[in-house]
Amino acid sequence: MKIGYIRVSTEEQNTARQEVLLRELSVDEVFIDKASGKSADRSELRRMMEYVRKGDTVIVESISRFARNTRDLLELVEKLTVKEVEFVSKKEAIDTTTPTGKFMLTVFAAVAELEREYILQRQREGIAIAKQQGKYTGRSPLPLPENFDAVVAQWRRGEISAREAMRRTGLKPNTFYRRVSRKIAAK
Repeated sequence: MKIGYIRVSTEEQNTARQEVLLRELSVDEVFIDKASGKSADRSELRRMMEYVRKGDTVIVESISRFARNTRDLLELVEKLTVKEVEFVSKKEAIDTTTPTGKFMLTVFAAVAELEREYILQRQREGIAIAKQQGKYTGRSPLPLPENFDAVVAQWRRGEISAREAMRRTGLKPNTFYRRVSRKIAAK
């Protein structure tokens, strides 16, 4: 069975290009993640890895859609190999059924990781220069909900749980605690 895996980094990005390729290759089943490739802990990737069986072939548009670093890529391919599942990356023309394909997989994974590190390095350098020039101050925090102070006071008095306070303010845990900390520091 041919299994396709598609990944884009954000909900806003379009999967159409990858879907067209996999349709042309007559894949039987497609798994789509809309999440950063930095983590190998992606829901559809997990589902696909559980789904595949001996004799299947996992097909991806490119290595960068499957894994972002050499270690993750090699671990994923090793898991597939243990299950006797083949791996094919169309862009890099890699097919793990051959020794050359296995070698090329390792080389391309290392190059992809190096490229990603260069991109991140350039991004950090650009941000540092922009900060020095006063052009980059980061994202402005959103205004606090009107009921924030009252809800936090109730939470501190033990009248409501933290979860209830977050629900009432509409804030996620990290944001809630960070904003509470800022309020304390501002006093």
